[in-house]
Amino acid sequence: MGNLSLFSGCGGCSLGLKKAGLSVNLAVDIDKDACDTYSANLGKGTTWCTDLSKVTAKELLERSRLRQEEVNLIVGGPPCQGFSSAGAKDWTDPRNALIRKFVDTVIELKPIWFIMENVEGLLTANNGLFFIEATTRFLEAGYWVRAKKVYMENYGLPQRRKRVLIVGNLERCNFDFPEQTHFVQPALFNPGRQLQINIMDAISDLPAMPNVDEVCYSTQPQNDYQQRLRRLDDHPVRHNQIKTLNATMLQRIAHLKQGETMKHLPEELQHPSYTRRSYRRVMDGTPTEKRGGAPSGLKRLIANDPSLTITSGSSAEFIHPILNRPLTLRECARIQTFPDWFDFQGSWSSVATQIGNAIPPMFMEILTSHILKSATWHRQENSRGCWLGIDATKSNGKSPILITMLTELKERTNAFSYA
Repeated sequence: MGNLSLFSGCGGCSLGLKKAGLSVNLAVDIDKDACDTYSANLGKGTTWCTDLSKVTAKELLERSRLRQEEVNLIVGGPPCQGFSSAGAKDWTDPRNALIRKFVDTVIELKPIWFIMENVEGLLTANNGLFFIEATTRFLEAGYWVRAKKVYMENYGLPQRRKRVLIVGNLERCNFDFPEQTHFVQPALFNPGRQLQINIMDAISDLPAMPNVDEVCYSTQPQNDYQQRLRRLDDHPVRHNQIKTLNATMLQRIAHLKQGETMKHLPEELQHPSYTRRSYRRVMDGTPTEKRGGAPSGLKRLIANDPSLTITSGSSAEFIHPILNRPLTLRECARIQTFPDWFDFQGSWSSVATQIGNAIPPMFMEILTSHILKSATWHRQENSRGCWLGIDATKSNGKSPILITMLTELKERTNAFSYA
């Protein structure tokens, strides 16, 4: 039996599966540096650097040396530019072709389970058009489908990261996501509820000024999170890779207090693009309270809070809560839950992108371990999918877009049962 990772990136998802006890027979991605990183850390011979849009399901089976009936699990986080906040948000947008490719591959190969990760825009773009289309196709293929907007800081990750996860199975399993474990305030008399992990919980044992060729830990591990991710030989890789700063950048950083961004700087230190954007909004008549915001500004993180979402730009924009410098690549990787032995390949900018685009391995380990408690890895003869539902908000209320989306989904799939 085997498992496939599509749009595998540098291997965050596969590392999570491995930690949960599953191996990956084939990982596919188009980015060479990401594939090199995957091979260096998770083993050569399982990566295929190619354009998935041009790969057939048959070729995936041949490359993985699996028969169709042996495919247990397909996981992946296909790119989503077409319905990001800056995109056209159209189901037919060519930029969404890779997401449709993931859906089509799952339907053709019929794995017993699948996991699809994406940005929260999946739920709202064109009033949920893509989510409706994808879910309908999964149901028509016989899958029981559950979806959730996950707030990863509630699962012990040291960052506020919102992502949509869709999980389906052919076992007729009434699956639900694992219970959240970490909260802003732990409930009294409930030892299972823990405080959220903040950024300093994640990185405080790393050297303050990593400006030497060989870096060693500055202290003993301060908590279980650090202990889990540290290298045994005391030399975290990539911690000495930090963005070069000019005099103006150093001045800007020195002025920023925790939680402040470009808009809090004196006008003479604000980036010219910020000033132009603010002026343009004034000329357009934009109300004062809605003007501006740094186009790609600096942000000093708050020591006692989880980090903001790690992206490809975090190592250039996120300022250490206490020190007057941006985060190092290793600190970004730590916040993304990569262990310190995980050695990224490629240039500084390539590594920053690999880290930001990755599915955090710790969350994937949690989710996979939870699935393994239910999975029997036996397909059930079933021509009817079952819509198990969606948890898309922190409260019990639903937005108008979500209500409309769920109503249309039910109308389009009225041949299927609901739970």
